[in-house]
Amino acid sequence: MTRRYLPTTLPRLAASRDADGPEVLDSVVAEDDAEESEYAALMTAADASAELLGGLPDGQRRRVVVVAETAAEGAPVTWRDVVAVHADDRDDADPDDDLAWWATQEIDDLLAGS
Repeated sequence: MTRRYLPTTLPRLAASRDADGPEVLDSVVAEDDAEESEYAALMTAADASAELLGGLPDGQRRRVVVVAETAAEGAPVTWRDVVAVHADDRDDADPDDDLAWWATQEIDDLLAGS
């Protein structure tokens, strides 16, 4: 299995809830299974998410990273592949802040709070 970190935004995550899987713009893969490598991949995807936030209204400008495990790096991502979502807990979060962790069953709660 390959763990992939998919940068997105709250509006894109909400729009993809009715689709087969989250929108995959790009994905970041850790160099290895070490915790430091996975954290670096998460934060690289968070930086890519930040680049998508321009022009979004207040309440929607939060970095969001979907974490999925697929058979291969280029494989399609379905909702069954998603293992977690990481997101800023507020619009004005510092780019150096860690992202909050959301379980897959909490994604609707994350979207409702946006």
